[in-house]
Formats: sequence, structure tokens, C-alpha cells
Amino acid sequence: MLHLVFQFSGDTPILERIDTGDGVVFLDNAVLRILQNGSLTNRLTLLLSNHRFYALTDDLAIRGITADELIKGIEVIDYPKLVALTVEHSLIQTWS
Repeated sequence: MLHLVFQFSGDTPILERIDTGDGVVFLDNAVLRILQNGSLTNRLTLLLSNHRFYALTDDLAIRGITADELIKGIEVIDYPKLVALTVEHSLIQTWS
């Protein structure tokens, strides 16, 4: 399953709902919650061993965030890669 996360407060059930092998794309303001030294850093870092996390490059750029400011292991992707992920996953869950 591919999870598209637009808003992420950290107390939402998103992290409990993702299964091993799922992909999670942080979009819009959700990219603000995946910065290094944030309140969710330890939890997300542990999940990276069994999950794939992505951040959209345009959403980072609009907010003045560089890839090296993200939690290590989160892949920065562009729109073509986002489209490829939606084709790759037969199920898509949107979180807003």
C-alpha cells in the first residue's frame, strides 16, 4: 500500500496503520514533521528498517527545507517518481 500523507501531527494513526513494505510519501505540510531532531525522529528512524519513506522535492523547496535536514533514510522524490509509486502500488491511502 502507498500512503500519501498531507497533514501529519504525529498522534494520528498513520504510523500504526502502515505495514511492512508499505511506502509513505510525505507531502504538503507533512514534510515539516520529518526533520532531523524532531519529536518523531526516533520513531520514524526505527520504522525505516521495514518501510519506505519519501518526501516530495517541490514541497521541501517551497518550505526552504533541504534533503540533508530530513531524517536519514527518507528518500527525496520528484513528481515522476511519485507517479511511478502510484502505479507500483495497487492500494493508495490518503491522509489529510
